[in-house]
Amino acid sequence: MASSGALHVAVGVVRDSDGNILITQRAKHAHQGGLWEFPGGKLEHGEEVLAALRRELREEVGILIDGASPLIKIHHHYPDLEVLLDVWRVDHFSDQACACEGQAMRWVASEDLNRYEFPAANRPIIAAAQLPDRYAILEGRSVDQVLANLSKIIGNGVRLLQLRVKSLPASEILTVYATVFAECQRHGVKLLLNSDLPLFQAEADGIHLSSHALMMANQRPEEYAWVAASCHDFKELKHAQNIGVDFAVLAPILPTPTHPDATPLGWDVMAELIEQVNLPVFALGGLKIEDIQRVLQAGGQGIAGISAFL
Repeated sequence: MASSGALHVAVGVVRDSDGNILITQRAKHAHQGGLWEFPGGKLEHGEEVLAALRRELREEVGILIDGASPLIKIHHHYPDLEVLLDVWRVDHFSDQACACEGQAMRWVASEDLNRYEFPAANRPIIAAAQLPDRYAILEGRSVDQVLANLSKIIGNGVRLLQLRVKSLPASEILTVYATVFAECQRHGVKLLLNSDLPLFQAEADGIHLSSHALMMANQRPEEYAWVAASCHDFKELKHAQNIGVDFAVLAPILPTPTHPDATPLGWDVMAELIEQVNLPVFALGGLKIEDIQRVLQAGGQGIAGISAFL
């Protein structure tokens, strides 16, 4: 919920059939003028968020929303303004987008969003726009099993992967990494390495901090394009946000046989925790593919899992 003094803004991450995202440039005289943004605008008194988004996108870029779902909420304090950005993904719309107010407008590939200068509050939105709704964790009790699991995960269309083969002997981890890295490169899969693996200076798209590594860190590991973190409570989520990670994994949501002693958070607590941080959050623990929509409706990014994608 927005605080009583916060400006509540409905924002649309509008994606066309090619996957490109619509951005517009703020007027020079506006707050944060001259910077790029995702289209939208403030809610009128008593207006529902989706109604405001429909109105603003019609007025600003000339499109009619046919379908939208929650993406992320951002609470941000500028020196002169407090805002709540209520961000929705818009993958279905009608009519041709146009700059109805004479503003600069562009369709941009998601991976190119970082080339544009956005207001500070938009950084987590950019990450959420670039991330998929599935994050696979690659495990296995042997080299053959790990590689078989990798093949299934890639075959099921997953494009974001964490290598977390902690059960393998150290002598085999480097060999497995080399094969996994090559396959991920070949199939366009982003690869993150679990921070507890003995893979120092190994090439990858990012690092995934275990909860222990997260709480030991006082700043973001800057040598990686993507930094993720495992979290189990508000303290860990807040620390992840404070050091600037790109996304978090929150667990366990439901009971899981791999961690029978862990107390599950449940759906309501999950939603409350996600609401309190400015981060894309994947839900983990006892979830199946069909739970993705429920996580999205709660403001999460999607689901993470080991067996869910096999």
